[in-house]
Amino acid sequence: MDFALTEEQQAIKDAIERICGDFGDEYWLQKDREGGFPLDFYDALAREGWLGICTAEAQGGAGLGVTEAAIMMRSIAESGAGLSGASSVHINIFGLKPVDVFGTEDQKNRMVRPMAEGREKACFGVTEPNTGLNTTQLKLRAERRGDRYVVNGQKVWISTAQVADNILLLARTTPLEEVRRPTEGLSMFYTPIDRNRITVSEIEKMGRKAVDSNELFFEDFEIPESDRIGEEGEGFRYILDGMNPERILIAAEAIGLGFAALAKATAYACDRNVFNRPIGKNQAIQHPLAVCRSELEAAWLVTLKAAWEYDHDLPCGAAANMAKYLAGEAGFNACQQAVMTHGGFGYAKEYHVERYLRESLIPRIAPVSPQLALCYIAERVLGLPKSY
Repeated sequence: MDFALTEEQQAIKDAIERICGDFGDEYWLQKDREGGFPLDFYDALAREGWLGICTAEAQGGAGLGVTEAAIMMRSIAESGAGLSGASSVHINIFGLKPVDVFGTEDQKNRMVRPMAEGREKACFGVTEPNTGLNTTQLKLRAERRGDRYVVNGQKVWISTAQVADNILLLARTTPLEEVRRPTEGLSMFYTPIDRNRITVSEIEKMGRKAVDSNELFFEDFEIPESDRIGEEGEGFRYILDGMNPERILIAAEAIGLGFAALAKATAYACDRNVFNRPIGKNQAIQHPLAVCRSELEAAWLVTLKAAWEYDHDLPCGAAANMAKYLAGEAGFNACQQAVMTHGGFGYAKEYHVERYLRESLIPRIAPVSPQLALCYIAERVLGLPKSY
């Protein structure tokens, strides 16, 4: 068993760190204050081909695995870019996996390639205001009319919709009361956003101002049949292909953010003198930071295990949910401890750790709550009865 990064993986880490080095703390502090999509950061990664790290070479990507993508996303977050940097490219890594697996060759070429090359941006339209994580109860309706579908309804918490060219959309094509199982009757589409038919309303939130979150209102939005992915009514099955990679990558991002916070905290603990001694000499400072380091390292090992299982076509649901849960908690704990280590200065924006703390709540909450991750582990790993 070899825990070392391969030569290729180390080269990926070094290359990402080099790019991120051009976008320092002040860049992300300004983005946190003013907002605005970090297009120059996005373009810098696109120019060197990193947006297609998991995309097949036939569609213009590097054809690497989720393991390499996890290393990349951890490195982005750990650079100080945090979730603002990671979220700007997040969907490029996993978002079009259903198209890659279930799409036609024509769809792969016209949908996946522009994403991998950074020429087009996408958003991911699943969550709705009144269904939350109960995906089978989605209300957004796509009614078939000849060779087109007409869409009406709402989506919420849709990231990057302000700048996206296309949307990967899950919609109900057969009413719930007409299907045998609630997982049936949902269809997947990948199609250009018509802003005359989709109203995109940004949600003000506590962190990650650089990457927008939105509520979408669809009114007679038309999608050609050629933009439907796979068979009608099978979209729920298709979307599962993207869920485990997303959990793995969000775990890597939480871990990277936690390590960024830990680095700030340890540097401050060495430099800050109170009562004529560095505060880092005090075990009340040392021990909590040591716990954070241990939690982050443990979460990273589980994340790598989940990525390895996915890349080897092994069942990875259990490890992916464990990684998401452990990383979300470890990242949050490290960011919170970084603020506390800085004392009053931890509350000041110029020290950056308060931004990390705000952003650490994202991988703790999304894409699935820690409670539902624990439910999965309880039911699928421990064999306990379903609780909901």
